[in-house]
Amino acid sequence: MSNTVFCKKFQKEMEALDRAPLPGAKGQEILQNVSKQAWQEWQQLQTMMINEKQLNLMQPESRKYVMEQMDKFFNNEATDKLAGYVDPDEIKEL
Repeated sequence: MSNTVFCKKFQKEMEALDRAPLPGAKGQEILQNVSKQAWQEWQQLQTMMINEKQLNLMQPESRKYVMEQMDKFFNNEATDKLAGYVDPDEIKEL
């Protein structure tokens, strides 16, 4: 049986990550409070942000930006919109 956590993104018990996705205290916080599904959704959004905004994660300001967006995502706050991206849930059928 897999471990579960109370996911702060989805506000319910869900399948937990197998291990901390980041080193240090931040990784432990995510491991204890973020579900596997929420982490996977964040990874997809993070990849789109890095590509769309052409971020260089070797630069401290880019890493800081990504971490701020991650915190917003997991806390259900609005993240920066990506130019040209349309959420499939927002598309209305003609």
